[in-house]
Amino acid sequence: MNVLRWLFVFTCFITTSSLRAAEAPRALPDGKRPDDVRLLDPKDLDGYFPFTPPASREAWAPRQAAVKRQILASQGLWPMPTKTPLNAKIHGLVDQGDYTVERVYFESFPGFYVTGSLYKPKGKTGPLPVMLYAQGHWSNGRFHDAGLQTTRQQIVIGAERFEDAGRNPLQSCCVGLARMGCVVFQYDMIGYADSQQLSFELAHRFAKQRPEMNKPENWGLYSPQAEARLQSIMGLQTWSSVRSLDFVLDLPNIDKTPIDRTRVGITGASGGGTQTFLLAGIDDRVTLSFPAVMVSTSMQGGCTCENASCLRVNTGNIEFAALFAPKPQGMTGANDWTKEMSTKGFPEILKHYEMMGAPKNVMLLPNYHFQHNYNYPSRSAMYGWVNKFFKLGIPEPVVEEDFKRLEQKDLTVWNEQHPQPKGGDDVERQVCKTWHEDAEAQLKKLTPTDKESLTKWREVVGGGWQAVLQRELPAASDLDYLQVSESNKGDMTQYLGIVKNKRHSEQLPAMFFLPENWNKRVVIWLSEKGKAGLIDSDGKPTAEIRKLLKQGVAIAGVDLFSQGEFLSDGEPVKQNRVVKNPREFAGYTYGYNQALIAQRAHDVLTMISFAKNHPDKPERIDLVALDGTAPIAALARAVAGDAVHTAAINTAGFRFAGVDDYRALNFLPGSAKYGDIPALLALGAPGALWVGGEKPDALQLTAAAYRAAGDDKKLTVAESKDTDAALQFLLK
Repeated sequence: MNVLRWLFVFTCFITTSSLRAAEAPRALPDGKRPDDVRLLDPKDLDGYFPFTPPASREAWAPRQAAVKRQILASQGLWPMPTKTPLNAKIHGLVDQGDYTVERVYFESFPGFYVTGSLYKPKGKTGPLPVMLYAQGHWSNGRFHDAGLQTTRQQIVIGAERFEDAGRNPLQSCCVGLARMGCVVFQYDMIGYADSQQLSFELAHRFAKQRPEMNKPENWGLYSPQAEARLQSIMGLQTWSSVRSLDFVLDLPNIDKTPIDRTRVGITGASGGGTQTFLLAGIDDRVTLSFPAVMVSTSMQGGCTCENASCLRVNTGNIEFAALFAPKPQGMTGANDWTKEMSTKGFPEILKHYEMMGAPKNVMLLPNYHFQHNYNYPSRSAMYGWVNKFFKLGIPEPVVEEDFKRLEQKDLTVWNEQHPQPKGGDDVERQVCKTWHEDAEAQLKKLTPTDKESLTKWREVVGGGWQAVLQRELPAASDLDYLQVSESNKGDMTQYLGIVKNKRHSEQLPAMFFLPENWNKRVVIWLSEKGKAGLIDSDGKPTAEIRKLLKQGVAIAGVDLFSQGEFLSDGEPVKQNRVVKNPREFAGYTYGYNQALIAQRAHDVLTMISFAKNHPDKPERIDLVALDGTAPIAALARAVAGDAVHTAAINTAGFRFAGVDDYRALNFLPGSAKYGDIPALLALGAPGALWVGGEKPDALQLTAAAYRAAGDDKKLTVAESKDTDAALQFLLK
């Protein structure tokens, strides 16, 4: 008998209850845990984030699309929110001789305002090039004043030339670009300068969850409800960047048709550098990018406004910058987290640009003798970059000249004629509500009605879930197996072993039952007890398992991550692990790590693939989850596609939207946005599906997908939680 044939019977039991699981035979020696990378501390923003350049354009194209989608989803921009009227107001022109400065505000969402300064050159005929200036964490933003003494110190060390420019390097950058002939829009980061509807403390110093903003309706940012819909300060800031580009491209005297818009750039330093490479990576209208002192294999951005759930899982800032290739991209380094860019990060980006056929379109200025900055030498490098690729024809070098610095009273957009809008908790709730309702309306319009619309729905909703889960069905070459024991149990054989996912350095202790009359069918049975759920207290298969074995069905159990043999003390885990950062912000953990429920779904996918790719391939692989493991089953089945023939899942009415703690076992960022459990079940259409614990009206989306697939009879929905009904459905 082939001792590996038991691989096809998968009864995966997941320990999520607060009760100690029944004892089960161990695949590993007592006290030894699996050699699994996930047992290490969770990754955080100070980890190592290398980039491996792809071998070819063909290899890069699908990865580029996936990373772009991941960024968009993490920012709450997949699908892109409806672009409502900006209702832009431009006023208060200040004539500075060879350029002008105007005050601007417009609505990114209805009632939520982006504020900034618009710089225009004088004496230039259009069409004019366009630059966005994304602000970093300089105190007071557009109103920044480093002070006279600090600036003079910068002049002495060669970091600045003039006092006014040094006192506000953000303003000097915009002045320099305007004098070169660019239209420049410098927009406020949320909580800085005139953008005060959401406070600086909320946007950049959030530290503790707020019960009053953690509600099933009318929630606020940072709450589990917001995270479940991928709403974040960072996403709101990125939306400001998108809408700022909309605003500036709609101005007169610039390139008016997309085909002519070859001179559209963005720059910014530090947190503004983060916005620079993000917008450049996701918005094809950008043709030049210059992120200063931010791109690095090291620290990825420390502020809450630079982190979002799902954003950097299996990727990082170097790869984000690589998305822009082959378009021109300059960057700078300093004596900060970018100080190793010359040897770690930039060589890989350069190789990537070489593969894309444009090695001269990328540049690093390694100003490591300066501290974190966007100083005169860095700005000069940026001016030269813009001059070269916008073909401005200015003799090199482009030298920044002195100017009269404008102060807050000259720049603020709010006055008696343009009163400052209200802010606070109500505005925060309204932004979340508007954001959510727009996404809901867009996804509802995609509800499938036929095979063509089902394909489109899967592209958007399935794409969103892929961005959340970041895992596909493993390839056969990714897997390995170590058998530990084989024992005859009369009319069946029991096996113990370790299933390995080599690609992801994961190991799963597993137990299998193979009946003598095996009918080439496998059941993956999920329970709340890990592989111990296969057996009764006397060590024999449970009644339900015996019923399937009698019919010739093979069974398997597995300790998924943080179950069974993963536990050092045998006690089931009660919550997700979080990074050591004391601030209660989900993005610091889930921006770099998968939630536990997703990791367990990954393990189910490993087991499915292990069965699917065995030489003695079964004719059917089925999936069963009749307890609290239902959402894990739904997640895995949505990714597995037709690798799962039949599923029996008792949801008991569970919805991710009801999870009210970002550390809860079933918390999953983005899960409520993309249709929750009904959508996950729909993604498995037309595979046969029995759903228990649900009223048919609650699964209208699931039913619509089955009708669109032409196999609505393969879906059975029952309010009953009867195990026998599920087994009968499986054995049909």
